Amino acid sequence: MLTRFAFACFATSAIASTLLGQPTPSEPIVKQRVTYKNGALTLVGFVYKPKGIGPFPAVVWNHGSEKNPGGGPQFDSVAAIFVPAGYVVFAPTRRGHGASEGTYVRDETDRIRQTQGLVAAGRAVVRLLETEQLDDQLAGLAFAKKLAYVDTNRLVVAGCSYGGIQTLLAAERGVGFKAAISISPGALSWQGNPFLQQRLVKAVAKIDIPVLLIQPPKDASLEPSRVLGAEFKRLHKQYTGKIYPETGPEEQQTHCFGGAIGMHVWAHDAIAFLGGVVR
Repeated sequence: MLTRFAFACFATSAIASTLLGQPTPSEPIVKQRVTYKNGALTLVGFVYKPKGIGPFPAVVWNHGSEKNPGGGPQFDSVAAIFVPAGYVVFAPTRRGHGASEGTYVRDETDRIRQTQGLVAAGRAVVRLLETEQLDDQLAGLAFAKKLAYVDTNRLVVAGCSYGGIQTLLAAERGVGFKAAISISPGALSWQGNPFLQQRLVKAVAKIDIPVLLIQPPKDASLEPSRVLGAEFKRLHKQYTGKIYPETGPEEQQTHCFGGAIGMHVWAHDAIAFLGGVVR
C-alpha cells in the first residue's frame, strides 16, 4: 500500500539515445528517483516525463531478475524510446533489487533449490512472481497513478524477461492497464520450469487488453512466443506476436535483445503498437 514517497531529481545523459541510434535530444530527459512503500518495505523507482504539464499516457516498465537494474543504462534507454513519443515512464524496482528493501528473489529461489531441490525451486519462482513480486509492481503502479501529470486512463505495462512475466501477470490482474508489451517472458526459465509454463498459459485466459509479445531470434527459448501466442489466438485475444529475423549484431539477437544496446530493434514496433491502442 502506498503511504509516502520522496523525490530526487537529476537529468539523464545522452548515452541512452546514442545506444538506441536516435538523435541526441536538445535537452536531457528529466529523471526523478522516488521512494514509496509496499507494506513495511521501502521501494525505489525512477520517473521520466515529457516536457509540459500533461496529463500524459504512462508506461510502467518492469525490469528482469538482474540485481541492480537501475545501475546501468536500461531505464534511461527505455525512457529514450517512450518519453520523446509523449509517454511518462515509471520504472519501479522490486524488493531486493538495487536500493529497494527486502530479499532478492534469486537469493530466495537459490536457497530453496539448495535445500529442497529443483522442483520446489520451480514452484517457488511462480509463487514469488505472482505474489510479492507482483505486489511490488502494483505498489509502483499505485504511486504512478498519483502523479498529477499521468493520465490514469492511458496506462501501459511493459518489461523483459522476469519483467515480461510481470507484464503478463499485471495484465491478467485487470488493474487498469490499457495495453501490454511483453518481451522474452520467461525465456530463460521456460525449458526447466513447467510450473511457470502452466502459470503463464493460465494468465492468458484472463487478459482482456491488447498484448504485444516479442522475442529476439536467438533467445534462450522461443517457446513463450509459440505456446502463449497459440493460446492468445485460440482464445481470440487482442494479440500481436513477433519473433525478429536474424539480422544485425549477434549480441542484439539474444535474450532481451541484449538489453539497452538492442532496444532500438523493437522501439518502432512498440510505439506503433501503442499508437493503435492507447494514443
